[in-house]
Amino acid sequence: MPVTMPKNSCAVALLACSSYEQPKLSQSLDKVLGLSPISPLSLCSAQVLLKPNLISAKTGPLACTEGAFILAVAKRFIDQGAKVSLGDSPAFGTTTSVLNNLNLLEELAHLGVQIRSFTQGVSVNLPNGNRATLARAALECDLLVNMPRVKAHAQARLTMAVKNYFGCLIGLRKAWWHMAYGGGKKMSHKKKDFFDRLVQFPAALPPAISLVDGITAMHISGPLDGRPYPLSVLGAATNAVAVDRAFHAILGVAPQNSPLMAACQRAKLAGAKFSQLSFPLSCPADLEVNDFQVPGELNPVRFNLFRFFKSSIRRFFLSLNRPM
Repeated sequence: MPVTMPKNSCAVALLACSSYEQPKLSQSLDKVLGLSPISPLSLCSAQVLLKPNLISAKTGPLACTEGAFILAVAKRFIDQGAKVSLGDSPAFGTTTSVLNNLNLLEELAHLGVQIRSFTQGVSVNLPNGNRATLARAALECDLLVNMPRVKAHAQARLTMAVKNYFGCLIGLRKAWWHMAYGGGKKMSHKKKDFFDRLVQFPAALPPAISLVDGITAMHISGPLDGRPYPLSVLGAATNAVAVDRAFHAILGVAPQNSPLMAACQRAKLAGAKFSQLSFPLSCPADLEVNDFQVPGELNPVRFNLFRFFKSSIRRFFLSLNRPM
């Protein structure tokens, strides 16, 4: 039985959750996932790919999706009969090396979770007519479980579910996109082009559900060097745009001040307007905060040329020893 998901649904399950400890986390996941349209029968023997944010563990675990969150989600889908794997395309290091730094490899292996490296890609058409080379592992799964952490971001001001799909772009392509479409300080139309392309990713990928780790968020700066913020919110939706828009309301960040959400609104994507959303559990007004800090002035999206070539060379040598 195939997994079918309404990608344009604007229902967002929000729940107060202040701890990664068991059994509270599992109970919270049961509540938000219990409202999803995923049929338990469709998960039996389904290929489920977890896509956390594994950008880097060099500055500590806060830059990545919380380890306890990853393990709890993996166990839940395994308990429902799914065949679970995990993959990402980290900015620094490999999926395996980041998981090792997070002390997750042994526990994931014990659960039977296969680690997939996003090295093999397939060129796909995006809805706006552009193309992107996305990871074959992400394209071939039955269900993609998108698992970002809520983070302030020096280039995008705020990132969550939509931005986490950027990790489905393979290896050096991510750095190249920054160079080719990121523009510069005086090229606002090119800078917009980067975000306008990125927000098309969810529609090009298989059925998905976004589970947003907002229990401990990152604020002030990011995506690597911010500070922890006890937001204590768990979010879930089949529409990444909708869950992101809900968190913008919780955090008090106006969509026009958030390049990714502004791009979603320009593209007229379902869920980009707050009036389109519905909330079967808690409403954003019940969970809103007023002291979450995001960067004021944003950095250029386009990489420094030296940084680009340095990153490219490092990734090339890492790929020579990377497992498939």
